[in-house]
Parts: sequence; structure tokens; C-alpha cells
Amino acid sequence: MSSDATTAVPTVTVTDVPGPLGPLGQEPAAHGLGTSLPQAESRAKTEGTFPYASDLWAEGLLWAAILRSPHPHARIVSVDTSAAVAMPGVRAVVTAADVPGAATYGRRVADRPVFASDLVRHHGEALAAVAADHPDTARLAAAAIAVEYEVLEPVTDPEKAFAAEPLHPDGNLIRHIPLRFGDPEAAGEVVVEGLYRIGRQDPAPIGAEAGLAVPRPDGGVELYTASTDPHTDRDLAAACFGLPPEQVKLVVTGVPGATGDREDPGFQIPLGLLALRTGCPVKLTATREESFLGHAHRHPTLLRYRHHADAEGRLLKVEAQILLDGGAYADSSSESLAAAVAFACGPYVVPHAFVEGWAVRTNNPPSGHVRGEGAMQVCAAYEAQMDKLAAKLGVDPAELRMRNVMATGDILPTGQTVTCPAPVAELLAAVRDFPLPPLPKDTPEGEWLLPGGPEGAGEPGAVRRGVGYALGMVHMLGAEGTDEVSTATVRVADGVATVICSAVDTGSGFSTLARQVVQETLGIEEVHVAPVDTDQPPAGPAAHGRHTWVSGGAVERAAKMVRTQLLQPLAHKFGMSTELLQITDGKITSYDGVLSTTVTEALDGKELWATAQCRPHPTEPLDDAGQGDAFVGLAFCAIRAVVDVDVELGAVRVVEMAVAQDVGRILNPAQLAVRIEAGVTQGVGAALTENLRTARGLVRHPDFTGYALPTSLDAPDIRIVKLVEERDVVAPFGAKAASAVPVVTSPAAVAAAVRAATGRPVNRLPIRPQAAVAAAQG
Repeated sequence: MSSDATTAVPTVTVTDVPGPLGPLGQEPAAHGLGTSLPQAESRAKTEGTFPYASDLWAEGLLWAAILRSPHPHARIVSVDTSAAVAMPGVRAVVTAADVPGAATYGRRVADRPVFASDLVRHHGEALAAVAADHPDTARLAAAAIAVEYEVLEPVTDPEKAFAAEPLHPDGNLIRHIPLRFGDPEAAGEVVVEGLYRIGRQDPAPIGAEAGLAVPRPDGGVELYTASTDPHTDRDLAAACFGLPPEQVKLVVTGVPGATGDREDPGFQIPLGLLALRTGCPVKLTATREESFLGHAHRHPTLLRYRHHADAEGRLLKVEAQILLDGGAYADSSSESLAAAVAFACGPYVVPHAFVEGWAVRTNNPPSGHVRGEGAMQVCAAYEAQMDKLAAKLGVDPAELRMRNVMATGDILPTGQTVTCPAPVAELLAAVRDFPLPPLPKDTPEGEWLLPGGPEGAGEPGAVRRGVGYALGMVHMLGAEGTDEVSTATVRVADGVATVICSAVDTGSGFSTLARQVVQETLGIEEVHVAPVDTDQPPAGPAAHGRHTWVSGGAVERAAKMVRTQLLQPLAHKFGMSTELLQITDGKITSYDGVLSTTVTEALDGKELWATAQCRPHPTEPLDDAGQGDAFVGLAFCAIRAVVDVDVELGAVRVVEMAVAQDVGRILNPAQLAVRIEAGVTQGVGAALTENLRTARGLVRHPDFTGYALPTSLDAPDIRIVKLVEERDVVAPFGAKAASAVPVVTSPAAVAAAVRAATGRPVNRLPIRPQAAVAAAQG
């Protein structure tokens, strides 16, 4: 999809979505849950004054550069750093031999070396790091390090990884999950099969990785970086430094957006090593190429499916094989595979399911956590299968889905009962019944509506319109026994409230939510959220909507404890319980009107504070048959995509995306709409343009010229036609994760619409122009 696909500005419309005083768009109340409170840092970000890691400075600063492998697979014969050490201005060079502690790290599996020492396992793997007094000197010195390689044949096909020589001491198989549910002999009257491939999507953060390491007088070090999981990153770094965790402090700087693990420890650990070696502050600002080579990407996936149904189109059995390419190291592959296998049948009732899932190591770039990992890949496949089944039966695709949708009380193929709200039928009906956009006019004035835009070579007569549907689901919080816990402190002094919680706001709006919770609970308008560092208790990673649930829940509990402290003296004075007092708009009143005072008067200069934790109910790992209550909660989404396809050029224009989503409760209407819009747009990128291409393990064009992100001109009109507010009773506030499920669902919807426009299968994402042409002409 070309960046000049349209000259019109896309729109985001929200309908059937209640705001605090009526439909979204009307003036909201001043503060509290349910209002569109703006983010505190919005103005600073807009004006360019928000402090990101790349803006940091320290007296006596040195600059770092990392030497990376040009090969995807090679044996390291020798590393000669003498030329780099001898360069004027170079203060230190560190290699694997200079790592004083653990030689490997990993957020989930410690299998990735800080610096490669014997083997290079992927293109861009770090071999050494340099500190110098100027960034250009550091990069020249890194380039001067002489490495002798014995180049080896890379294993880049995940199907060949099973029989290949081990690429890692832990072997090539990261995890295998065989899911068995129901009767293996069950068979349907109608059977459809398919083979699907999903490409390598990059999280493509707006700002490339950057950080600053400052040595401490006690022999420790402070790391300033945009981490999304500061305590885990601190512990990993401390282990590699050979230091106790209390001698390493990680301070979270401004996060320039995150849709995955924002900062790979592979950028942070070399910084700390250089700072400890030189005794000086050391800064690293990655180039865009280094960013692409260094961080993890979405798992490329191969999927084989067979769906069985009866003559009416009701699903009977799903058989699937799912193969995730984990790249060189394990990272989050195990968790991604669990999600892929568990959701392989989608939000549909399937009496019998048999799924084989594997995640393997290859010499491709590492894969890891990106929004909707695992769930996005299988959604594209099972929705393609539903379209095939509808075509074979001669049934409308939306109607076929409606006959099979899941509801609360149904059972996942993992054996877990869906106890949370699952209004899938309501979501599908909302997008199905929403009016379709008008057809483009076959006139010169309407040329901008053509795929390829007004400068394109397309002809109106070659354009075909298609409408496609998709239903998606994701899990919230960690899974398979992950101990989800967060701690928060709320302190009130001089009429101002401060929230202390190490939950990192990656753009999810947690800081705004924390302010809203305290405002509503305590009636205090001025609320500040303290900067995050590892001196605070841990709050866990920013993923799967967990900070809205777990950290937001901890803030709410702490605020309620402060509320009790505030109200108890008044309640005692008037001989009533605190439950009979309420706080509204900064005023405290009793049920009978006898008591009426302000929060400021009740505080009377006192300082109040409380600390609380939130821990959801436990989950369990999937067993040897893929069975178990592995997930805390689920969220669902339905999307109808409308596309125009130029069947001669293969150009695709996404005209409109109609979205209906299960949100539990709307906490901030404007922020929720933005989260959904961003998720849909990221999914459109995965469907049409985003694919980090490799050739025999070498990353091709690791920049924004070769990796095509959708721009604002590529974004379709996004119509949020329905947000279902059916509160999840086990979740604080009753809210559900918002941004991952539209990312999961929208690529499948776009692919379905292209299939409808061309009349041929679309089995690969992103959809290549030649595939659209072949589909139309084939």
C-alpha cells in the first residue's frame, strides 16, 4: 500500500459509545473515571520538550557504539581489539571476555549472550562495545575491531530446524504444545484446508533505542533507559555485571511509544559494562539500522489448517499445525506459542480440536513480544478458513460466523471455561449491520479514491471492492501460572496527591488512569504520578493490558485506604461509619446532609499515605495435552473491512474499518478511541506493507525506506461502531485490555476483504501486490 494511497485525511468516528455526559464528543466532567482526562505529558510531547532517553546528558559523558555481526551464522575464530584501543579518544573496549558476571541473559530464558564469543547466531548480533569521547570516534573504533569468521551455512527455514544440527546448546526446539480436545475420530460433512504464512512485523518504535549509564560511588551503576519492565531489566543487568541488584538502579526515562518489549537488555547491558569499566557516564543512541537488527520482532509463522463442519456450517472439528520461527534465541516464544495454540480455533465453539504447535530456533533475527503475539497469526489463518467454508457452503461469511460464535460459559479448546463477558455475537452484528461506505465515483474528481492515489497509473475500471469480516480474541495479563502482582503507594500532602508505582506508561495511558482513580476516590484534583525507577516496588512488565488491571487495581486499593484514613476522624466525630460518607467534587457529605465539608478542610495539613498490592487469581500451565486454566481473562473484537483492489496493478486501498469491541468499561473515552485507532492501523500495516525481509538470514533494508510503515495517509477511515460495556467482575474497574485485540483482528479482516474483491485465496501476510494481481487473473 503506497504512502500516497489517498490525498484525503482519514477519519475516526465513534458511534454508539456513551461518554460521561452522553455521546463521546460532548464536554466531559472535570475528572474521574469515565471522563476524557488528557494525558499530563501531552503538551510537552506536542511541543517537543518531553525528555526522552536520547536527550539525556551528563558531565564527562562518553559515547558508546556496538560492533555487530555481518553474518547470520559463523564461528568466531578471533577478535582483535588492538586497533580500536589504540585510537585517540577511545576509553574502553569490552568483549565477551570482559563480562564479569553471567555471560547470557533473557527476560524469559537466559540463552542470549551479552557478546557472542564462539558462534554468531543471527545477523546483527553484538560482538563488542566501545566507549569514546565522541560518537563518531566510537563508531570508527567499533568498525576497527578485526574479527575473523568461519562463515557457516545458516538455518533459515523453520521446517528444516527440526533435522538441522543444534544451533544452540539448548537445541533447536524451544517448545512443543500438542493440544488434544474431544474425539480424534470426529469428522464433518464439509472439510476445507489451507496453508498460511505470516511475515515478520517489526514493532518499529518511533524513537530508536537510547540510554545512559552512570557509575555510582558504591561501585554500582545507574541505567537511564525507556524500559518497559524495569525490575526484570535491572536484575538481568546486575547478574551480567556481577553485582547484587541493590547496586544497580534503573530509572525509566520518557518512553517514545511501545508495542512490545521496548528496550532489549542487549542495548542496556553493554552501556553499564562500559560505565563500570571507564568510571564515566556512557551514552548510546542507536541508529535505525541498529534498532532493526537489535530488538525482537513478531514471529514469522507457518500454519496448516483443516476445518470440519456439518451441512449447516456449524464447526465440528479443527485440526492445525502451527510453527513459530523464534529466531536465534527463545525470548517470549514459549508464551507466544501458548497463545497461538490456545486461540487456534478463534472465538468459535469447536467441540473437537487437535493442534500441534512448535517454536524453533533458526539463524533468523530474534522474535519476541509484539502486540497480540501468537493470537494475530492464528486469527489470519482461522478466519481464512471460515471464508473458505462459507464459499464452499454458499453461505454469507458473516452468517457463517454468527452460527459458530462463542459466548460466556462456552469452553476453550484448552478446557478452560469462558467465565468473562464474551459478547461476540453482539460485536459481529454491530459491524455487519453498520452502513457500508459509498462506492467511489468513476470520474476524474474521484481519482484520489483509487488504490495508488491521484499519481497512480490505475484505471477505475480495474478496481474491485471487497468486504470482509474477522473476529479476534486475546488474553489479558500473563498466562500459564505467571505471578501477576503490582504495588502502588498513594500519598496526600498539602492538598496534592502523589502516586508512586513502577508501572511504565508506554502510551497505554496508565499515568492518566492513576490520576483519574485518585481524583474520583479522594476528590483531589491535583494528582501527580512519580517518575519510575527500581527503588520502588516492582509492578511487572507493560504488556497484555496488565497495568490497567493490576497496577490500576493497586492504585485504587491504596487510594481507598487513604480515603478511609481521611474519613475516619469525621465519621467518629459524628458517630457514623465511613460508608455513610461520600466524596464528590472535592466535598465530603453524609447521607443525611448533617456533615458537609471540603477535602481540604478535612485534611487540615495532615499527610496521609497507604501502600497496597493487587494480584489477580492464579492460572496454571498447559499440560501435556494442552489443557489447563491458563488465562485470567479474555477480550474480543469484530471488524468489517472494506477495500478497493486494482486487479491490474495489485494495489490495495483500505477504504474503511468498522470496529466493535468488548471493552468491559470505558475509563477514558477519548484515550480508548485513540488506542483502538492505533491498533487497527498497526494491523493494517501487518496486512499490507510491514515485513522485515531477510535473504538467507541477512536483514534486507533495515530502515524506513525498506520497511514500509503505514502513514497517516495510508490509514483508513476507522468507524468505532460499538463498544460493549459488560464489566468483567474479576477485574478492577471491570475494564479490559483495549489495544491488542484490534491489532489481532484487523489483518484478518483486510485479507478477507481482498479475498472478496478478487475471488481468490489470500494465504500470506502481508499481501503482496503481485499476489493480488495473480489472484484476480489466476
